Parts: sequence; structure tokens; C-alpha cells
Amino acid sequence: MTTTAASGTLPLRALGPLALTMLIWGSTWTVIRYQLGVVDPAWSTAYRFAIAALAMVLLARWQGASLRIRRSDLPLLAAIGLAQFSLNYLFIYHAEAHVTSGLVAMIVTLLIIPNALLGWLFLGQRFSRNFALGSLISLAGMLLLFRQEIVAASSGGGRAALGIALALCGMLAASAGNLLQSGRRAARLHWSTLLFWSMTAGAIINALLALVLAGPPAFDPRPAYILSLLYLALFGSTITFPIYLSAMRQIGPGRAAYAGVMTPVVAMIFSTVLEGYRWSGSAIAGSLLALAGLVVALKARSPAS
Repeated sequence: MTTTAASGTLPLRALGPLALTMLIWGSTWTVIRYQLGVVDPAWSTAYRFAIAALAMVLLARWQGASLRIRRSDLPLLAAIGLAQFSLNYLFIYHAEAHVTSGLVAMIVTLLIIPNALLGWLFLGQRFSRNFALGSLISLAGMLLLFRQEIVAASSGGGRAALGIALALCGMLAASAGNLLQSGRRAARLHWSTLLFWSMTAGAIINALLALVLAGPPAFDPRPAYILSLLYLALFGSTITFPIYLSAMRQIGPGRAAYAGVMTPVVAMIFSTVLEGYRWSGSAIAGSLLALAGLVVALKARSPAS
């Protein structure tokens, strides 16, 4: 795996791709809402990553990359598929049925903490005081941004608690997937090869779980469901995951996870336009605080942080 030189700030070549990732992922929190209600989340995620895997074949051909792998790579790719493209999204989809998408987005933002810790434990990637300080500042900003949602959830009883627990499980599954994708074995594979096989594994696992838990395949023919499915598959997965994987290989999973710090802010901007969300003083302050923490953390001296 390649990392940046220990010269300081995030390389400029990574800023644009991470900004695009934040913009697209910020929109997906609202789009996921259109996937809920008729089709079980396991079937929806199976469809999503089956479509994304097929699109990855086209990207591989465009890149001139081979999709052939060794048998010894299958356990790793299956593990990535299970963590990143199955459990992660199953937990998140189910969480959004119990609490607001904004609160789920904030919880997933905590990904920066396990990503950094797991990168330190298993990949030898150190993180500096600036990174730790920036992380704390950004998390404080997230708490301010979603103060109203947190208060509402705290009075929502068991339903809200279940949603928060599911979101935390999704965040931990995503972190495990990030760690697996950042290791040396994964770095030997072209990004399109890794993503094709792991997305295919995720789609198969989701389909098997759906058969057991929800019964035969179901589909929602409404345009809203179909268009949201295509958007999540092509934009929310096929475009963003290659960018994010490339960023993790360049700068480590800890700093790459900062693509998620501003994602909830972007999500709330979409909510403002599409759902009439009204910004409070604490939400504005929280957004600015999260941005300040992002700047501090990304100036960390450690290349892995």
C-alpha cells in the first residue's frame, strides 16, 4: 500500500476526489429513504451491488484491468463483501427505518475513530495529536449539528435505541471493510478487480440473507424506487468506492474516513432543498465546528492519520 510522504498536509490530488465523494454520499442518505417500505433492505442492497458489480466490469475493461484472481484471494474478497457491502448497508438501511437519516449519517461519521485505531493496530499507521484534536472538534460539531435529532431520539424509546444500535453496527462493519481494503494483500489487486469481486460477494450474501429472512425476491416498480436504486448503485457505489479506495491506499483509512465528516453536513443541505429542513443556530455552529476540525485533522503530520 502506498502512503503520502510525511511532509504534512493532505495531497492536493486527493482533495477533489474526496470532495466529490462527500457530495455524492451526502445525497445518498436522502435517496435511501426511497428504497424503504415495499422491498426488504436485503433485496434492495442485493440489487444495488449486483448492478454496481456489472458496472465495475465496464470500468475494468476501460482500465484494461483483468478480473482474474487467485483462489487464495477469495476469502479476503468475501470478507470485504460481507463487511463493506452486506452488513454495513443492511444495518444502515434498517437503522433509517427507526431514526432520521441525518442521525444515522452522524453516527456513521464516527467511522474516523475505529478506522484510525484499527489502522494503528493492524497496519502500523500512527496518528498525531492534530488528528486526535481535529477528530474531537469535528465530533463535537456533529453533536451540535444533530442536537435536535439526538434529543428527539432520546425520547423515542426502544425504537430510537434500536435505530442507533443498528447504525453503530453498520459503522463498525464499514470500518472492518475499510481495514481489509487497506491491507497489503488487497493492494496487490487493481481497484476494479477488488471492487468487482467484493461487490459480487456482497450481492450474493445479501440475496441469501434475503431469501432466508424475507422470502422470495420482491421488487417495487414505482419510478422513485427504480431511479433511487440506479442512483445508489451507479453514483453511490460504482463512482464513489473506486475514489474512496484509491484515497485509502494513498493516505490511509483514518484520513480517508474524513470524507464522511462533511457528508452529514452535505446531507442536511440536500434535506434543506428537498425536505424543507430549517437550520438552527446550533446546526450552523456545528457545521462550522465540524469543518474546523476537518482542517485541523487533515494538517496532521502522520501520513497514515
